[in-house]
Amino acid sequence: MTNLKNIAFIGNSLPRRCGIATFTSDLQEAVSRSPASGRTSIVAMTDHGQTYDYPANVLLQINDDCLEDYIGAAEALNRGNFDVVCLQHEFGIFGGEAGSHILSLLARLDMPVVTTLHTVLAEPAAAQREVLVQIIEKSAKVIVMAEKGRALLQDVYRVPAKRIEVIAHGIPDIEFTEPAISKAKLGFKDRSVILTFGLLSPNKGIEIMIDAMPQILKSQLDAVYVVLGATHPNLVRHEGETYRESLIARVRDIGVEDHVVFLDQFVDQPTLLDFISMCDVYVTPYLNEAQMTSGTLAYSFGLGKAVVSTPYWHASELLARGRGVLVPFGNAEAIGSEIAGLLTDHARRDALRRRAYDGSRSMTWQRTAERYLSVFREAIQPAPGLGALHPTGRTLPALMSAGLPEPQFAYLMSMCDDTGLFQHAVRSVPDRSHGYCVDDNARALLLAMSLNTAGEETFPDVLTTRFASFVQHAWNPDEKLFRNFMSFDRRWLEDRGSEDSHGRTLWALGQCARDDTDPSRRTWAANLFAQALPSMDKFTSPRAWAFTLLGLEGYCTASGHDIFARRLRTRLADRLLDLLARTETKDWTWFEEGLSYDNARLSQALIVSGIATGTPSHVAAGLKTLRWLMPLQIAPEGHFRPVGTDGFFRNGRATPQHFDQQPVEVAATIAACLAARHADHSPEWILNAHCAFAWFLGCNDLSSPLVDLDTGSCRDGLHPDRANENRGGESVLAYLLGLVDLRELVRLNDQQATFAPLRALSA
Repeated sequence: MTNLKNIAFIGNSLPRRCGIATFTSDLQEAVSRSPASGRTSIVAMTDHGQTYDYPANVLLQINDDCLEDYIGAAEALNRGNFDVVCLQHEFGIFGGEAGSHILSLLARLDMPVVTTLHTVLAEPAAAQREVLVQIIEKSAKVIVMAEKGRALLQDVYRVPAKRIEVIAHGIPDIEFTEPAISKAKLGFKDRSVILTFGLLSPNKGIEIMIDAMPQILKSQLDAVYVVLGATHPNLVRHEGETYRESLIARVRDIGVEDHVVFLDQFVDQPTLLDFISMCDVYVTPYLNEAQMTSGTLAYSFGLGKAVVSTPYWHASELLARGRGVLVPFGNAEAIGSEIAGLLTDHARRDALRRRAYDGSRSMTWQRTAERYLSVFREAIQPAPGLGALHPTGRTLPALMSAGLPEPQFAYLMSMCDDTGLFQHAVRSVPDRSHGYCVDDNARALLLAMSLNTAGEETFPDVLTTRFASFVQHAWNPDEKLFRNFMSFDRRWLEDRGSEDSHGRTLWALGQCARDDTDPSRRTWAANLFAQALPSMDKFTSPRAWAFTLLGLEGYCTASGHDIFARRLRTRLADRLLDLLARTETKDWTWFEEGLSYDNARLSQALIVSGIATGTPSHVAAGLKTLRWLMPLQIAPEGHFRPVGTDGFFRNGRATPQHFDQQPVEVAATIAACLAARHADHSPEWILNAHCAFAWFLGCNDLSSPLVDLDTGSCRDGLHPDRANENRGGESVLAYLLGLVDLRELVRLNDQQATFAPLRALSA
């Protein structure tokens, strides 16, 4: 990993009282703690003739209205041999029209600039647009803290996607705690505490929350609303404390003086964390959606608080999918109702807290610093076309030549009991509440079969038997279908599973019928496959057809006398071909009007079936669709970007949905590339497979490794701002199946014959 010797941050700095100062100071401190960084310094912006007692990490200061200071700062940074400069940009902290003075500094720098945009305006004034466009042009990379920022930069400012990084606002890494201790410490013992903190200004919506208090008190008589924070310095400078006084008067008029507390303080971080820790509900009732970043929201979310917020941009993303509660702008009744509900429903509040805390672990300042350092390295040494940087600093070809890891099964085994494989995990702890499913146990059986090949260590037979036993138990002879979901107490939760789960189970059985090392289990698998196959003829799911085709490859090899199976294989492949013929257009070469999950399995199934049956049209269609799919899954920077599950991708939509990215898509792509390599010896397939596998290792949109190579665990995917820290059965199996398939693909090729053309392609 390339160490960075000198890094400078330009922005406000503590003890100046504002969010940018807090962010810049926290980011500088977090980066300075990383072993991959050297000296870090701050160039502090000083406002309106103010003076501050800056700490030693402030290299120099710039008076915001003094153009000579900007020029002098550039000269000092150049003399200091800084590797990279990280600019914190917010409208209002730089001098000149629309903050144009900062351009004089940037134009004189000899090193790359990485700019963090704390605000991205959807409708900028002409001067604001001009200044921001010039800042972006002078920046090697631009960082925003929400996907909305990325979208605005692309749509409004026409910034190429490869220049933009989304890195969540950092948070302190604090243990999940209960509020009681902090309440007693701060004088709020036996009260239900609602908290807002931050610099006080009219856009924060405090008056709306005050208006909601009478409704809250009807349900929770001990409730108190604590408003922590000094009035914004700019507001004080222009109108004194008029706004704060108006809020106090509003409290009096409503008659809730005993239930609203104003604390006119700008507190240090330890005190602030005590206040957040003591609250039962944190509220951000902002009045305007155009709020790209809220440090107060990030901190409260990261400490595991139940958050109620209006749907400004940052909150809409951070609190999505049940991680918080969103209410309409300016609606005191809605805010009151939601907060009252949380204060009186302890189970719901605690569940919300836990989801917030678990969902924020990738946002800690340590992780944020790692992301920033990765961007800094890329700014200094841009990756070549094929080479999105891995966190190790190596590009894709370097990762390929370094060799593949050995499969490790410690984590997979920890996810199993004597029934089978657990479906989900809370972080790395098996989650019994969701029980088991045949989907995952069938995948586990597939993995066991994949390991029965030269060069791989086979599964312990007891595990293979356990997965086979689960599949057998899932068979419902009355319905002629497999059940899918089973509770922890071994009760089936349905009489029949989905078409896809039935097809996936047939796939595992077909492979088992051909590849199992135990003759008795091969016979068992073939017999159960034959019983379950006829139901498939009535199914309408293309993925169920594809999974069954993959199973038929193994079954027909083991039981070539089964005429029905051979005919159904042709019929299912023809159905996929018919779908393609009906849907394909000049710009859309796919089987459906949209892309969803396990997409590459459709192409893989046609290739595998076409090779087995000697049907060139099936092979050609599989290769054609896979060649069309692959570019859609490659980011402009060169790394793999599977179609996300958050809305998927419809024909006619400009771009695929990037998140949430799932490991199953990666495994499917690698397997399809393996199939394609059997049909077509082009080096593109091994290149594409390696590109997909590198997603697990950190060559992805977040530069975040998904796997623990020592245990074989795999995180559940990538959200827009973080990796999902839960590590369920599906994810670990996707990683291991992808790894085993890629190892087989590499074994098919002589090392020199494999990597020589790849080096040529990447040159």
